[in-house]
Amino acid sequence: MLTGRAQEARVATRLRERNPIVREYFAVQAPRIARACQAMAERFLQGGRLYAFGRGPYATDAAHVSVEFIHPVIVGKRALPAADVSAAPAAWIETLAGADDMAIAFGPPEGDDELLAVLGRASRAGALTLALPGGEATFAFPAPTTDPHIHQELFEILGHTLYESVHVFFEHRQLGHDVGASGFLYPYLGSGKQETGPILDDVAASIVAKASDGELLRDQVAERQAEAIADAAAAISERLARGGRVLAFGNGGSATDATDFVIDCIEPSAGMRTVPALSLASEPAVLSAIGNDVGIELVFMRQIIAQSRPADVAFALSTSGGSKNVIAALAEARKRGLLTVALLGYDGGDIARNGLADHTIVVDCDYIPRIQETQAAIYHVLREELGNAGGP
Repeated sequence: MLTGRAQEARVATRLRERNPIVREYFAVQAPRIARACQAMAERFLQGGRLYAFGRGPYATDAAHVSVEFIHPVIVGKRALPAADVSAAPAAWIETLAGADDMAIAFGPPEGDDELLAVLGRASRAGALTLALPGGEATFAFPAPTTDPHIHQELFEILGHTLYESVHVFFEHRQLGHDVGASGFLYPYLGSGKQETGPILDDVAASIVAKASDGELLRDQVAERQAEAIADAAAAISERLARGGRVLAFGNGGSATDATDFVIDCIEPSAGMRTVPALSLASEPAVLSAIGNDVGIELVFMRQIIAQSRPADVAFALSTSGGSKNVIAALAEARKRGLLTVALLGYDGGDIARNGLADHTIVVDCDYIPRIQETQAAIYHVLREELGNAGGP
């Protein structure tokens, strides 16, 4: 594993290597994504539901899409019915999917024939289908690259643009319903009911602009945070060499990203050995029990108490840098001698301002989807930097 300036340079290079792939992909695919959003909006207006599924790390993408539709981060937007059915996709689609519904499958660059067969079952039930990637679906999007990390990051961007733009079409069709908090993103929309066809080009252009915003953020992180990422990788590697494990956690979309990072650790890409890791955000029974009995602010802290060993690493993801349950867990981890690493958004929030983590990596942005997309690139590059550390 490289150290010092060489490692820092490699981190910056790997972050920037994403940019031409993302740029070229959305330049080509944005019109089709816009049409998919329009079709999904029509389904939601008819009372349809969205079912998302994947396997392994791609199950976390399904969970991420589900939480974004149920709990949109754009202020004032309504919850739309979605569910992550990754645990048993064939059975759930067979039982639940109907003519007004939608199904979206996430898979690796080479595709997943089993999940595409489930999409076929949904299609036969009349559902609109999206394959990420795939060859046969109402909207099938090709794999952008054979690199599994960049592939997954790009489809996270695509998933975000789906929920952002579905809201635009949805509200555009509502008589007298103003676009509200989306107005600054979509200034071409009015408040009256209009046909959605004429705005397809504008939505496609906004999707390209979103991808461009992500490119600027990755460049910014490569310039300003490469040293912090390299330092965090070196510190985590030292703990792993001592027999430590990574304990990752976060809320909402950050919970799915924490679990994705953990899966990347225990089921790494070819050429990398495993890193022992647990996601403290992946067990709903534990989270709901602690949240109900002693409070949501303690859901990660109680798990740190139960699970941690002194050589472990507490790896926190927070877009705001101010989540009380993340702060409580970091404080408890420090008391117990764990290394604390925080991947943050905005200006780093209370975690960065008050020095609550040994290593902080900040995506300086105030819009949650773009923060999360950039954070995914960061933790994937960080995982690469761990290399063979922690393997048997």
